[in-house]
Amino acid sequence: MKRILSILVLVSVVMNLAGQGKFTDKRDGNVYRTISVQGVTWMAENLRFRAPQGSAYFERDSTNSGRYGILYDWTTAMKVCPEGWHLPSGEQFQVLVSYNDQKGTWKSQKPQSDSFGVQLAGMQDYEGTFSEAEESAYFWTSTEYDKENAQYASYVIVSDNPVSDVSRKEDISDLHGAEKSNKYSVRCVKTR
Repeated sequence: MKRILSILVLVSVVMNLAGQGKFTDKRDGNVYRTISVQGVTWMAENLRFRAPQGSAYFERDSTNSGRYGILYDWTTAMKVCPEGWHLPSGEQFQVLVSYNDQKGTWKSQKPQSDSFGVQLAGMQDYEGTFSEAEESAYFWTSTEYDKENAQYASYVIVSDNPVSDVSRKEDISDLHGAEKSNKYSVRCVKTR
């Protein structure tokens, strides 16, 4: 009986771990949780790969990498995902936002097996100022608006409530956050 119970516990643990999904980046050995949303596999943690240019630790402190990941300008974000992965389009992020809004998983920033696990990494603006850690998360998309601006997804805490959105081209005049020189987080999507 003990042996059967032990086997059942082991099978349960393996099944739970398999459902969570993991990916190891061969470039640096970083391991990332993954989730599947509408048949698309997403990294469920911010990318932590240190690119030679166009990337920054929040507040230039490498110890922030584990907590926030690394921030990237758009040009670097477009090429920083590991082989077999890519920067998601704005449309892919919109599907993710809608999915998480419906499930209510945006309400918890703590990583869970079925959640995107938002890390409130803030940003570094085009002037080099770091801000909004523990208040917001910005994620680059591969969707380009024009020579200076690109689309991004945001997750902001407003009056203790999460608000998620994907920027729109028509909002550029009102936004001071679409500049490609800003540094935002990156979540990669597995290429099919």
